[in-house]
Amino acid sequence: MKKEALLYEKSDNQSVNCFLCSHHCKISDQKFGFCGVRQNLGGALFTYAYGEVIAAHVDPIEKKPLYHFLPGSNSFSVATVGCNFRCEFCQNWEISQCSFRDGPCKGTEFLPIDIVNEALKNKCTSISYTYTEPTIFFEYAYETAKLTKEHGLKNIFVTNGYMSAECLELIKPYLDAANVDLKFFKEESYRNICAGSLQPVLNSIKLMKKMGIWVEVTTLIIPGQNDSDEELRAIADFIVGIDKNMPWHVSRFHPDYKLTQQHATPEATLEKAVAIGKKAGLEFVYAGNVYGFGSDTSCPICKKYLIKREGFNILEYNIKQGQCLFCQEDIAGVFE
Repeated sequence: MKKEALLYEKSDNQSVNCFLCSHHCKISDQKFGFCGVRQNLGGALFTYAYGEVIAAHVDPIEKKPLYHFLPGSNSFSVATVGCNFRCEFCQNWEISQCSFRDGPCKGTEFLPIDIVNEALKNKCTSISYTYTEPTIFFEYAYETAKLTKEHGLKNIFVTNGYMSAECLELIKPYLDAANVDLKFFKEESYRNICAGSLQPVLNSIKLMKKMGIWVEVTTLIIPGQNDSDEELRAIADFIVGIDKNMPWHVSRFHPDYKLTQQHATPEATLEKAVAIGKKAGLEFVYAGNVYGFGSDTSCPICKKYLIKREGFNILEYNIKQGQCLFCQEDIAGVFE
């Protein structure tokens, strides 16, 4: 479904400047932006990523992953096609890398009110814009998010963090939480593997925190790419510098897309990453895409279990009104 885009300005010779994300594309007439879903038609920018979902599911909030935002709840999760990155390890590349340059990428018609109604029908407490990059279907997410708030639900972005500051300012009144992928801590890795840049992602994490949006960070640990002690320590130090209570999820890589010859992340590497995060001063570090360790939440003061998890299921819950039931320490997050 075609709709005039937000966050652009007209330029000379019918070109437009898009400032939805940090690519800041200058798009000539009839051409598409880097994302492949926004096209300049006669000096006006249009998005094709509106009103048609390519994926819609009821997910546990822990799958986002968010461990300190309404744990144990369900989130209605939606996506359209498209992305502003080209990650060689993308787990959802079949839908994220679809481009309207190559012809229509058809989804199922699903208006914002339909998303909200499905969330309410399935007793979800939030709507997550996820699977692909929500920045790319921003107009769709934005109108849905406004409607979501009217019905008392929360809004969540699961994002690569490459949106512009203007984009965040616009969504700020409606966005409650985000999980941001901090994929590397090296500019050349972002450039060569993702076709992006590091600093805009760091800026987004800082700005979201400043805006009062609940933020958790995820790093997919890829053997030989970002698993050195130095790089993991740099990521942990960056997060600590913002807030030592900001959860960091270090997740196991599985071969996919263009990195099918790469080995899966050893569990020992995840254990090392968790230890590095805690040594750096982070209170909450979690291991993802692996079972048996790294998913429980412990009180940073008395060290007793606040939340015991098995996969995405909660087995034990010892938080009341945002406090540890054992020692009454305030626990960072949104729990009721």
